[in-house]
Amino acid sequence: MSAFPHPGFSSYQLVDSGNGEKLERFGEVLLRRPDPQALWRPRLDGGVWHKADGRFVRESDRGGRWEGRAPKTWEISLQDAVKIRIQPTPFKHVGIFPEQSTNWEFVANQGQVIADAGVAKPKLLNLFGYTGVASLLAASQGWEVTHCDASKASLDWAAENAKISDLEGNIRWVLEDAAKFAGREQRRENVYHGILLDPPHYGRGPKGEKWQFETGIAPLLQSCGALLADVPGAFLILSTYAIGYTPIAFENMLQEIPNVKVQTGELALPEEDGQRFLPCGFCARAVRI
Repeated sequence: MSAFPHPGFSSYQLVDSGNGEKLERFGEVLLRRPDPQALWRPRLDGGVWHKADGRFVRESDRGGRWEGRAPKTWEISLQDAVKIRIQPTPFKHVGIFPEQSTNWEFVANQGQVIADAGVAKPKLLNLFGYTGVASLLAASQGWEVTHCDASKASLDWAAENAKISDLEGNIRWVLEDAAKFAGREQRRENVYHGILLDPPHYGRGPKGEKWQFETGIAPLLQSCGALLADVPGAFLILSTYAIGYTPIAFENMLQEIPNVKVQTGELALPEEDGQRFLPCGFCARAVRI
């Protein structure tokens, strides 16, 4: 198993990693965050790390605080068509997962494959859509996007990103538990040409629904398999982070979807000199054949 290639973008750079942290540049702002995968020694000296505009200090397993001079919020651009708001949160997240850029590129490429199969307006379902980066990029490329998330705060953030990107009318927003929504779409016999899944280990729906990866992922994938259009190139992507399962488990589940080819690998970010990669989770792709 190898890492999926990482197509970089100018507004982000993993500068260095090590000693349980990573040093990243988002636009002009340099941030220092914990990362349990960075078990090795930093490549750069401490003086570079001390230049960070903000550093996340963990206070418990439920979160922490930011220290330093970093602004509370700022914007970065992606592929010229999309702008997003970066905002350091008490959970160390900032509103974007840069390692997902390989999947953003995959969505763009498969859009052309699906168009060549005769689909004029492909439909994308982004479950656990977070702040909407994948949704916005797809919408800017001509996809008809349905964006679903159980968190109103995340959905509002995604809608704000759509507004500053002039893509407000291109996306259907759904505040809903992902499993419930997928099941309802299956009963309606709706289909999608692309489905994105980046579920957390644990979460709560807007009506108190409990999401647990171990018990929820198999039935959710069953529903999503039924939603996947029977068109060459149609795809389902499952990615995860900090979950104790291997890509073999994901491959076995996705192979239960008929008429697909499955590819698995790691998501990883290259450091600035390109010599070392920071692992960022596992990914599996099922593509209609």
